[in-house]
Amino acid sequence: MTDIASLNPGARQSLKKAIFNRRMLICVFTGFTSGLPLYVLIQLVPAWLRVEGVGLAEIGFFALIGFPYTWKFVWSPIMDRYTLPFLGHRRGWMAVTQLALLVTIGSMGFIKPELSIWTVASLAAAVAFFSASQDIVLDAYRRELLPDIELGLGNAIHVQAYRLAGLVPGSLALILADFFPWQIVFVVVALFMLVGLVLTLIIKEAIAEPKPPKTLREAVVEPFREFVQRQGLRAAMLIVAFLFLYKLGDNMATALSTAFYVDIGFSLTQIGSIAKFASLIAVIVGGLIGGVMMIGLGINRALWLFGVVQLVSILGFAVLSDVGANPWMLGTVVALEYLGVGLGTAAFTAFIARATNPVFAATQFALFTAMAAVPRTLANAVTGIIVEQVGWTTFYILCTVLAIPGMLLLFKVAPWDGDTEKQTPAAAQER
Repeated sequence: MTDIASLNPGARQSLKKAIFNRRMLICVFTGFTSGLPLYVLIQLVPAWLRVEGVGLAEIGFFALIGFPYTWKFVWSPIMDRYTLPFLGHRRGWMAVTQLALLVTIGSMGFIKPELSIWTVASLAAAVAFFSASQDIVLDAYRRELLPDIELGLGNAIHVQAYRLAGLVPGSLALILADFFPWQIVFVVVALFMLVGLVLTLIIKEAIAEPKPPKTLREAVVEPFREFVQRQGLRAAMLIVAFLFLYKLGDNMATALSTAFYVDIGFSLTQIGSIAKFASLIAVIVGGLIGGVMMIGLGINRALWLFGVVQLVSILGFAVLSDVGANPWMLGTVVALEYLGVGLGTAAFTAFIARATNPVFAATQFALFTAMAAVPRTLANAVTGIIVEQVGWTTFYILCTVLAIPGMLLLFKVAPWDGDTEKQTPAAAQER
C-alpha cells in the first residue's frame, strides 16, 4: 500500500495536481446537480406526503417510481448515438434534462396529495425519468473527463457533492415548509437546478472530437459484448451480483429515514437543522479524506474499509429508535451515517467507473448504476410494510444483516491484495 506521507517530491506534486484542478471542481457541480432530483424524491416527497396524511405503506410504494434509475440503460444508447443540434454531444442532453427537471420539480407543490395522489405519482415518475437521463450523460461526461488515476478522488468528490445536494430538499425545504406553502418550497428547490444548467453552459466537451457509435444497433450491442468479453462470463456475473448487493442494506436503511424521524417525535425544523446540518462536517471531511485515501489505498481496499464503516453506521438507526427523540443522538447517528455511506458510495462509484470502457461510457455506466438501483427500487417499495410489521428497531437490524452478502463478494470481485490499480482497456493501450 502506498504511504502518501512518504511520497517523493515528484509524486507529491502529481498528487497535488490530482487533487487541485479544474476537473475536480467540475465534479463538485456534476455531483450537486445529479443528487438534487433524487433527494427530492427520497427525502422531500416522503416528508410532504407524510405531513399531508398519506400512509407509510403508500409512501413506501412511491419507491417504485425509481424504476427509471433501474432501466436507464434501455435508452442510454440513444444518448450515446445521437447528438442534439446544440451545445455538443454531452452538453446538449445535459441542458435538456436539467430544464425538464426544473419544470417538473417546481410543479409538484401545486398538487394536493389527498385529492390527486396519482397526479403526484405521475409528476414524481417524470422527475425520476429526467433525473435518470441526466445521470446517464453526467456519468459519461465525468468518465470521459477523468484520467484513471483521478477516478477515486473525482468520484469521491462527485458523491459527496451528490449527498450535499440532499441538504436542499432534505433540510432547507423542510425548514421552509414550517413557514411557507408547499408551492413556494418546491419552486425554491427547483431553482437550484440552475446550478447544473449554468455549469453546462460554461464547460466544454470532455472529448473535443467525440466519435459516437455509427449505428443505433452498435450503440446497443457493443457495450454489453465488450464487457462480457473483457471480464469473462463468470467474473462478469460476480460483478453483477456485487452491484446488486453492496448497497442493499444501506439503501433500505435510508429509504424512509425522514418518515422515521417524524415517527419517533422530531419536528420538521429539528429534522431540517439537526439531521441534515449535523452531517455537513462528516460529509466534507470524511468524503474528501476518503477520496485522497483512495489514491494510496486503491479502490479495492477502500471498498473493504469504507464498507465496514457503512455497515456499522446502519446500526446507529436501531439505537436511535430505542433512545427516541434525543437531538444529540440524532446528530451523532446521522453524522456517522453520512460518513460511512458517503465513503462506501465513493468507493463503489469509483469501482463502477473503473469497470467501464471509456469508449462505451454512457451505456456501460448506465447499465452498472442501473443494476445497483434495482435492489433500492424493489426493496424500498416494501420497506413501509416491513416497518409496520416488525417496528423500526428490528427493521434496522435486518438492514444490517442484508449488508453482509455484498461485503463477502469482495473476496471475489475486489480482493484486498488484488488491487494493482487496474486500468481500463483504453488506458492500458495508451501505455
